[in-house]
Parts: sequence; C-alpha cells; structure tokens
Amino acid sequence: MAEKTIKDWQALAERELKASADALTWHTPEGIDVKPLYTADDLQGISHLASLPGIAPFVRGPRATMYAGRPWTIRQYAGFSTAEESNAFYRRNLAAGQKGLSVAFDLATHRGYDSDHPRVEGDVGKAGVAIDSVEDMKILFDGIPLDQMSVSMTMNGAVIPILANFIVAAEEQGVSRAALSGTIQNDILKEFMVRNTYIYPPEPSMRIVADIIAYTATEMPKFNSISISGYHMQEAGATLVQELAFTLADGREYARAALAKGLDVDDFAGRLSFFFAIGMNFFMEAAKLRAARLLWTRIMEEFQPKKASSLMLRTHCQTSGVSLAEQDPYNNIVRTAFEAMSAALGGTQSLHTNSFDEAIALPTEFSARIARNTQLILQHETGVTKVVDPLAGSYYVESLTNELAEKAWALISEVEALGGMTKAVNDGLPKRLIEEAAARRQAAVDKGEEVIVGVNKYRLENEQPIDILEIDNSAVRAAQIRRIEETKRRRDSAKVKAALDRLAEAASSGKGNLLAAAVEAARERATVGEISDAMRQAFGDHAATPEVIKDVYGEAYRDEPELEVLKSRMSGVESKLGRKPKIMVAKLGQDGHDRGAKVIASAFGDIGFDVLAGPLFQTPEEAADLALAERVNVVGVSSLAAGHKTLLPQLVEDLKKKGGGEVIVVCGGVIPRQDYQYLHDHGVAAVFGPGTNVIEAANSVLDLLEGRRRNV
Repeated sequence: MAEKTIKDWQALAERELKASADALTWHTPEGIDVKPLYTADDLQGISHLASLPGIAPFVRGPRATMYAGRPWTIRQYAGFSTAEESNAFYRRNLAAGQKGLSVAFDLATHRGYDSDHPRVEGDVGKAGVAIDSVEDMKILFDGIPLDQMSVSMTMNGAVIPILANFIVAAEEQGVSRAALSGTIQNDILKEFMVRNTYIYPPEPSMRIVADIIAYTATEMPKFNSISISGYHMQEAGATLVQELAFTLADGREYARAALAKGLDVDDFAGRLSFFFAIGMNFFMEAAKLRAARLLWTRIMEEFQPKKASSLMLRTHCQTSGVSLAEQDPYNNIVRTAFEAMSAALGGTQSLHTNSFDEAIALPTEFSARIARNTQLILQHETGVTKVVDPLAGSYYVESLTNELAEKAWALISEVEALGGMTKAVNDGLPKRLIEEAAARRQAAVDKGEEVIVGVNKYRLENEQPIDILEIDNSAVRAAQIRRIEETKRRRDSAKVKAALDRLAEAASSGKGNLLAAAVEAARERATVGEISDAMRQAFGDHAATPEVIKDVYGEAYRDEPELEVLKSRMSGVESKLGRKPKIMVAKLGQDGHDRGAKVIASAFGDIGFDVLAGPLFQTPEEAADLALAERVNVVGVSSLAAGHKTLLPQLVEDLKKKGGGEVIVVCGGVIPRQDYQYLHDHGVAAVFGPGTNVIEAANSVLDLLEGRRRNV
C-alpha cells in the first residue's frame, strides 16, 4: 500500500477534527464555546489587532515598554492582629523584595466599629489588622517612609475614617498628603453586590466615593482615589464575563459621580484604578485583562477627555482565593504560580500572590515567603519580562479577547438600560446573576464535571496537618481596648466633639467635603467608630434583605441518582418530624462573605429543606433568638473570617440558655482541621471544611436529624 503523502495526512487530520469538533468543544460558564483548534480565520474582523502597547485602546498594555521597561509591582496583601505585629511583618517582607504595601483591615474596622464595640467580639484582629485611631495607624507605618512607599488599602465601608487617619499619620511622620502615593479601594457598589462590608445605604455611599475622588484630585495628586474591584465578584462566583462587565459598569458609575461633583474628567480619570481576580482559566484570564483595557477606553471616550492617559485602564490583580483547596494544600502553590503567570501575560501593573494555606487560615511566614518568591521567580527566571505582550497575535487569545469584550459589552448595555449600576444594584440584578453562577459551579464541582485535583479527583488517603497562624482574638481585643482608653484619656474631648459635630453637619446638610471634615476629626483623635457614627446619624445603616435563589443547583442535578436517594431520605425525616426539616443558614459577627452561605441555602432548598436565610452581621444571641422564633431544627453557620472559636460556642450556649438545646448546630467554611475537636467539645455537631460536597453535607445533616451520627 502506498505511503500517505503530507497532503493525505493533512486531509485526514482535517476530517478527524471536523468530525469530533462538537464533542471536543468546551462550553464555558461564560457562554463561550472554545473550539479545539483556532486558525487565522478566527481573527477576521477583529479591530484591535493593529493596536500597539501604550496606545489606545491599550489592549496590549498601558505602557509602550511594559515589563521590558519595568516589571509589575510585587504588592502582597497582608495585615493581622495588632498594628505592631503587622508593622513587623511589613518590614520583613519589604526587606525580602516586596515593593509596595497592601493593607488588610479586620472586619470590625471595615464595618466602622471600634474594637471595644460589643458586636465585634469575635472579629478584632482576625482577618486583618485592627485600626481604631491615628495612634494605631502611626504604629502600623512606623519606620516605613510614606513619601517613598506606595500604600494600597483595601477599605470601602469605613473608607472615610481610614483614609483620614492615614493622612494624619503621614503628616505626623513629616509627610504631606500631596506626597502620598498608593490606592484606597473606595469601591462601595461591589460591596452591595458581593462582599457586604458596607455601612450606609447606596446613595450616601456614592456621595462618599465622590467626595474622596474630589479631595484626592486637588490634595493628593499622586494617590489613586478608587480601586474598582472585580476580584470579590469572581470570588463570590461570578463568571469572567460578569466580573468584567459589572466592574467596568461600576467604573462608569463612579466617573459619572465625580463629574456630578463638578470635576473635569482629566482631573480624576488618571487616578482611577482597577482590581481583578485571576483564576485557573489560564488563557481566558489573560484575555480578560486585555478586553478590560479595550472596553474601558470605549467607556471613557464617552466623557471626551483631552488626555490620552484618561482612557487608560490600570489594574492590580490577585490570584484567586476560591481556587485554593484545603485538601492536599501544597497543590495551591502550583495553582497560584499558574494564576500569577496568567496575570503577567495579561499585563497587570501590580500583583498579589496568595499563600497556599489561605483556604485554612491566615498565611504563616513560611507560606508568605513562598507566595512572594513565586513572583520573584516569575520576574527573574522565566523571561516573561523580556517581551511586551507575548500572547499578541495568538489565534486563540485574540479570539477570546474579542469574544469576552463582546459578551461583557452586552451585559454592560443591559445595566445601562436599567439606569446605570446604582439602579441595577438596587434592583438586585448583579447579585442574582452572580449567585446563580456560583450555584451552577458548585453543582459542577460536586458532580465531578469540573475537576479539582486533590478535592474531587486524585484525593489523598490521609491528609497530613500543616502549621497554621493562630491569632489570639481576646488578647488582641484587650490590647486595642487599652489603647482606645488611653487615647480618649489624653485627647481634648471638647475639640473632638466639635470636630465630630462639624462632620455630622456636613453629612446631613450635603455641604462640604466629608473627607476634609474627617481629617480634622482624626487630628483631634476621634476614633474610627466615632467618625463612622457621626455619618450614621445622617445616613443610617444599610440592611440587606436575604434572598435565596431557587432551582439552579437542583436543575444541575436533575435525574441524578444521588439527589433522588437524598430526596427519598428527606421524605422519611419529614414524616418523623411532621414537617419539612428546617435549617437556618447563619452569618455571625461582621463576616459579610456570604458565597458559601448562599450556595448552601440555595442547594438545601432545592434538595427539599425548609430554608431560612438569616440576616448578615448577627450576634450569637440574635441568631439564637431568630432560630427559636422560627422553630428551626438546624442552625448552619458559615464562617470565613476565623471567628468560629469565639462565636460558635456562644451560639450553642445561648440556644441552651433560651431552651433550644435540641437545636442542632453545624458549621462550614474556612475552618482549620485543628479546630474541629474544639468546636465538637463546645457543642457543634458537624464541621464541613472547604471543598465539602453539598450532597454529602445534606446527608450528614439528615443523619444528625435522625440521631444516627454526631461529630462528623
């Protein structure tokens, strides 16, 4: 038989590919069908291909030379315990090669409470550093020259008192506010969508954003007044199209708010920055950053700026926290390295790499060093910094960039049709779409359709414990309370009251700049809580109404035998109880991260439980009262902010005191295995760590209701 020619092989390959194309096509959550083969034909009609880096629409990067001229900034996000502990950690990291500071605050600070407030007993110092006044801020940056160091602060709810304290701390270090460089997140719209560390309702919150943009535009020309964040959207379950669209729509809304204050677009546009998550969809994440720059240029052109730099999107990125797994945690080092490479290939300006133990607890010195060195190795050993936009011209990446841009623009247009992002947030559109996407992804993971190595495939027989960072919450809180008391003893109370009265008047009258008034109050040593409360008088507190989506998780499991068996068991428990088993999904303390809670509430509802979604920010006593009033059988607490050892035992005790000792308490979330026994010893019946299959969790809860098993 004659040997096949090159043309024969080519024809055969084309026939095989054509015959199997449908079967091999990857249908992504974004609604993009990724083909097994891309060719030059896929680039036809894509207009951005001719663009150059440093020139609008900046698809290939905001600077002409990109990393060939200067690598991205290594900006590790950190903060824990006290200002003293965080300061020491910062100094060590800077000595080891970190180039900028990125501050994480505890949840009490985020929500505008001082550390001595009774609602924050389990939150102080746990998921970030506790800041109560200028005295804490001065310690946090002791020995760190603020005229030389760029500082990024992730703060939204209590953004006014935190930025005011930062400005005053710098002044007392001898650094004028005009010399300060860095970024304040100041992105409140995404808080109402996903992260929930808000304080005030949307409308006055938007005034705060605009006042900060106005103040920094005139007083702090080197400081970025806002970091518009998609990161928390992806962490909450958003697809990449949703993250891209809602983030840029937020940016458009903030630009309009600044213009409404009478600012010229060129006075503030160059100080807007963005913040995106980088997950495990390697090429699509790189394409997302390229599409973001393309679309932001399109949006900013609407405002007719005169400066080309006003059209430019600049972004910080952080590797995904959701992609980290508790199981086989050293795999997380590999995941983070791939995500960091994707961010670099997409053209980020700065980057944080997560530590491998962050699915379990705050990073240790050991894990933080690996995370930091991941970036150093990427910059110095891989060659990615030698070429501007290495992926340019890739059939696949350019096609993805174009398709992501088209789909995101369609969603942005839908938001516009509703009247803009503030209206869309009030209507609940972004939150609903993101929660539906999160439920669908959880079902795909539970069914094994989306493989996570070491979690739902290739699992280890035995998991070895790893060292974790433990924060003594009660000791941190006691130290903070002592400093608050000392600060209040030494200050002039009359001057503090006068400054707070002026701030409250500015808030209620709508006249004057809120940040300028808060700076004066901070100089007099008004605390974060006092400054926040002065604005609360005028604005009130925002309280979201919990809603549970339906028929998303259940639809993904339709006709699956596991769900049918579970529903059969449900019938038996229902007969025994005389009603559907009722579960309350609770969030305790100031932890607003509710992705897990929402997924569980939605999935358990589809399975057949009667589900009560408790409000955010409950105290253990409030949760116990609600559970008993609603006659629930089970309280399931979702915890992501390390307050579990304080708050869960209190909940169990409060239930017992109020006659609800028969109510079963379970919990899930970011809880180290080392803490499981402590929780069991304090009355928690079951602990479900990260990566728990929802169907398995539901079966375990039914076991508990039937009295067959405890302490799982």
